[in-house]
Amino acid sequence: MSTLPARIVDLPAWLLSQCIHQRSLSCEAVMAAYLAQIRRVNPKVTAIVALQDEAQLLQQARQKDQALDRGQDHGWLHGMPLAIKDLEATAGIPTTLGSPLYQHHIPSTDSLMVQRLKQAGAIIIGKTNTPEFGYGSHTYNPVYGATGNPYDPSKSAGGSSGGAACALALRMLPVADGSDFMGSLRNPAGWCNVFGLRPSWGRVPAPAPERFLNQLGTLGPMARSVPDLALLLATQAGYDAAVPTSLPPDPKLQALTYWNVHAHLDSRQQGKRLAWLADWDGHLAMADEVLSVCQHALEALGQMGLSIEAIRAPMDGETLWRDCWLPHRHFRTAQLKPLYDDPQQRPHLKPEVIFEYEGSLTYGAGQLYAASLLRSEWYAKVQTLFGDYDYLAMPTAQCYPFAKTEHWPQSIAGKAMDTYHRWMEVVTPWTLCGSPVVALPAGFNQQGLPMGIQVIGKPRHDFELLQLAYAYENATQIIERHPPVLA
Repeated sequence: MSTLPARIVDLPAWLLSQCIHQRSLSCEAVMAAYLAQIRRVNPKVTAIVALQDEAQLLQQARQKDQALDRGQDHGWLHGMPLAIKDLEATAGIPTTLGSPLYQHHIPSTDSLMVQRLKQAGAIIIGKTNTPEFGYGSHTYNPVYGATGNPYDPSKSAGGSSGGAACALALRMLPVADGSDFMGSLRNPAGWCNVFGLRPSWGRVPAPAPERFLNQLGTLGPMARSVPDLALLLATQAGYDAAVPTSLPPDPKLQALTYWNVHAHLDSRQQGKRLAWLADWDGHLAMADEVLSVCQHALEALGQMGLSIEAIRAPMDGETLWRDCWLPHRHFRTAQLKPLYDDPQQRPHLKPEVIFEYEGSLTYGAGQLYAASLLRSEWYAKVQTLFGDYDYLAMPTAQCYPFAKTEHWPQSIAGKAMDTYHRWMEVVTPWTLCGSPVVALPAGFNQQGLPMGIQVIGKPRHDFELLQLAYAYENATQIIERHPPVLA
């Protein structure tokens, strides 16, 4: 296990904020430290992309120091460098979506989430790498290339928030944003040994051209500590009238500050009940050591006072995948119709995107309605489970990080993967039900590669899930196993 000296980039974001506001660290020194770290380690992994001019970033940091001199506090992120996932619009900074079709796209305005981060004081230094249009749980694209795993740069960092998770693990960012449709916050968090939270539907609003039918994807936070995770969620979250499904503010999140977050997250977990679904009664192929490493995490949760119970899957897995997940996933890709229909642009779409769009053409209204009915049935079954349990849990992925030169694993434990995303089926039931899900570091296999465990909470109980994660972080030292690159 590597040990690190105390450095600015090692500080948790809540403590970094405290140091900046107490003037024991300048914003300029913080920016300089992170830029030096990016120069040192980013060439090995390609996590940060579209990095802005260093002189200009240092000037922005000095301006943040001058604001504090005048008594102007912009928020808990005051002066902190952040890089935004390359699916979110950033004014004046390239937003490529990982696609050559948008390689030179520079938005004139920020997305709502980026606006909120800036309002909280953040300085946007660039972007984090993502697969093309966010499709797939392996971060590679023809614009910037592939993102390596912080624990073995020859392996995948996961995706689609792979750049964000890797940058966090290698101390290139204090916190990071991500998004999750099919595990895109959960898989890379597990593979990079950091925390990721997929919030409840509507917790983090994201205005889009279509605002009613797309209720599967969500933005969310990633961090190296749960207090940081909670503070970033509090910044991202909050009602917005432009998003009809957005939730009203959560007073518990609104109350969080960098100086009280620990007290607010502290809770008793004794007597809480957690149901473990493992491999879905054998339906899901699992690579060696996935379940055994997660078992260690379950043991830690049990030592915290939780009652752990292995249960049978509440619905047939193949039915849920074939008749519910695939129709919803294909349907979501219909938004790419203009690119698919253009004979000059279609050749620049990767095969996975073509597969999804052409799949959307095979479903009629009746089939989509049937898929929605099945999803409703699944939601009801999950709520029945929550009548008996406080939390549910499964691994964050079905295999360990694979070679970054591969697009996706062709088989797991001898079972062929029939689609590019079948190896991430383990996350799909929880996307469909809309509950909050936190990815916790579970441990490492014999090759030193990380695995995560996803814990599912009751709908809109995001804060309670964060309290569980905080207790788990304090009870384990898994997050303290640093990537060898940092040694």
